[in-house]
Amino acid sequence: MNAAYRATVCSIACCIVATAACSREKPSEPPAAVPATTQTAAPVEKPADAAPEVAAGPGSIAGTSWRLVQIMSMDDTTYTPDDSALYTLEFGADGSLRVRADCNSGTGSYTAESSSQLQFSVIAATQAECAPGSLHDRYMAEFQWVRSYTMKDSHLFLATMADGSIIEFEPAAPTSQ
Repeated sequence: MNAAYRATVCSIACCIVATAACSREKPSEPPAAVPATTQTAAPVEKPADAAPEVAAGPGSIAGTSWRLVQIMSMDDTTYTPDDSALYTLEFGADGSLRVRADCNSGTGSYTAESSSQLQFSVIAATQAECAPGSLHDRYMAEFQWVRSYTMKDSHLFLATMADGSIIEFEPAAPTSQ
């Protein structure tokens, strides 16, 4: 990996960590008194079967599809798929998630409650044994540790909390359901 690219990846990782740390909820303060002349709308209750909250707006991952470019561990190990089309990630607008990991596929859900925080549910996936050299196990193991994301130059970067991996994706066309 060349030095300029490594510096860019490290810079992205630092930004992700800093953004996630700064965006943590702070203890709430008691609400300020509301003047008696102010009218407020009644609170809207969220139905029990409502979809998970998904961030909307610029930079949102809802409704996007990606294919793996590489997994970069902070120990300088880089894992690159032979065929990136075999490693995909699709974020449904409703909070659903579809994953392809070489010879296996899976589904789950995700929550993106802010513009940079991201977590995945347990992903239910097929368990076929892929060919030697497959990144299936490495790729699938990363999702449980993802905590934040950022987009740069039309690429998606997921950051993990455990060993500090950065998972880089490029845009992909969504698959038909």
